[in-house]
Amino acid sequence: MIKDQMTKEPPPVPSSPAAPNLPKPETSGAKMAGIIGLCLLIVAGAIWLARHHAASAAKKGPGGGRMEAPPVPVIAGTVAEKDVPIYLGGLGTVQAFNTVLVRARVDGQVTKIAFTEGQDVHEGDLLAQIDPDPYRTALDQAVAKKGQDEAMLANARVDLKRYADLLANEGVTQQQYDTQKSLVDQLVATVNADQAAIESAKVQLAYTTITSPLDGRTGIRLVDQGNIVHAADASGIVVIAQLRPISVVFILSAQTLPYIQDQIHVSGNSGLTVQAVSQDNATVLGEGKVAVIDNQIDVTSGTIKLKATFPNTDQRLWPGQFVNARLLLNVRKGSIVVPASVVQRGPEGAFAFVIKDDQTADVRQLKLAPKLQDQVEQPEVVVEDGLRPGERVVVDGQYKLQKGSRVKIAEAGGKSEGRTPKSEGTPKAAGSKPEAEESAKPEGRTSAGSWGNVMRDA
Repeated sequence: MIKDQMTKEPPPVPSSPAAPNLPKPETSGAKMAGIIGLCLLIVAGAIWLARHHAASAAKKGPGGGRMEAPPVPVIAGTVAEKDVPIYLGGLGTVQAFNTVLVRARVDGQVTKIAFTEGQDVHEGDLLAQIDPDPYRTALDQAVAKKGQDEAMLANARVDLKRYADLLANEGVTQQQYDTQKSLVDQLVATVNADQAAIESAKVQLAYTTITSPLDGRTGIRLVDQGNIVHAADASGIVVIAQLRPISVVFILSAQTLPYIQDQIHVSGNSGLTVQAVSQDNATVLGEGKVAVIDNQIDVTSGTIKLKATFPNTDQRLWPGQFVNARLLLNVRKGSIVVPASVVQRGPEGAFAFVIKDDQTADVRQLKLAPKLQDQVEQPEVVVEDGLRPGERVVVDGQYKLQKGSRVKIAEAGGKSEGRTPKSEGTPKAAGSKPEAEESAKPEGRTSAGSWGNVMRDA
C-alpha cells in the first residue's frame, strides 16, 4: 500500500490569481556606469592630492619635501710638493757595442776549435787553428831562397872589389867594372825581395792561428773542426759581440730635438741620462748616457735617432732586445703634484674636488703643466695653479659628487673613518656602484626591492 501511495501523482495545485508587476533588476550597462564613475572619483582625488603636495613643497622651498642626502664615500689624497723628473720616451733596440764576424784569412783545414759557444773571450784568446804545415813550408822555402841570393851577392861583391883594383891598373875596362857593379845592385834587390817574401810567409803562417780581436761573448759556432775553410767564405767561423758596454738606439719625435739640444748645452760633457725599461714598463734594466744624436732627421716619419751607451755590468741588456728608452730631459723643482685620477675634465677644462674642513666637496679649476711630445705618462700630474700643498683632494669616487656634497672619507681598502667592517662577508670598496647608488638615495624613499626587504624584516 505504501508503494502504491508513492507511485501516485501529486494532486494538481490550484492556479492562483495573477501576481502584481515587480521592478526588474539593474542591467549590466548601469553597473558599468557606476564603476566608471567610481574610477573617475578616485582619479580626481589622486590629482587633487598631487597638486596639494606640490603646492606644499613649493611653499617649503627646494628640498623641503625630502631629507638631506647621506654623505658620499670617497677616497682622499693630499696635494704634495716635490721634484718631478720629465722623461721623453721612445722605442729602442739594444745593439752590441762592437760586433765581429770572425773569418779565416787563409785557406786550409780547421784542425782545432778552441772556444765553446757562449763563452766570454778576451782579446788575443785562441779561437781556432788552421793546418799550418803548408804555410810553414812556404816560409822555409823563402828563407832558403834568401840564403842562396845572399851567397851570390857576397861573391858578386868580391868580384867587384877585384875589378876595382884592376881598373886602377888598367887590368879591366870601365865597362866590365860597371857591369859587375850593376850585378851587385841586382843581387841586393833580390835579397831584399827574398826578405819580403819571408815576411809574407810569416804573416800567412800567423793567419792559421785565429784569435779574438776584442773582449766579448761568442755566439753559435758556424763551422766545425775538420772542415776546409777559405778566405772568401762569407759565413765565417763565429760572431763575437761586445756586451760591456752596450748601446741602445731609440727614436724620438723631431719636435723634441730643440729641447734635447738645449739640455745638452746645459749639462755639458756629463751627457743626458737614459733609462732602459722593459716593454711592460715594470723593470729598469739599466741606466746610461746619450752618446750621439743622428746627423739628420728622417723626413718620412719626422723622427730623430739617438744612441745611448750603458755599462751593462749585470748583462741585463742583450743585443736585439726591444726596450722602452726614457731620456731624462730635466727635473721640475718644487712642483705641486696630485695623483692622475684626481684631475677631472669638464666643459671649462681640468678641475678637481677639494675636501674642505667641513667635509664638503668644492670644485677647483686647475691649470696643468704643459706636456711635450713623447713625454712619458706618470702616475702623478703637475699642477701649476689651483691647488696648494697639504690640501685634501678626492682621488676616487668623483662620479657622485657635485659642489657642496658632503663626503665620507674611506680608506683605499674600503673601510671608512670611524666605521668597523661587518663580521660576515667582505666590505665593499669605497665608491663601488651599489654602495654609491644606495648612499645617493634620499632617506624616506626606497626601491621596490628595498620595500620587499623591509616587509620581510617586519
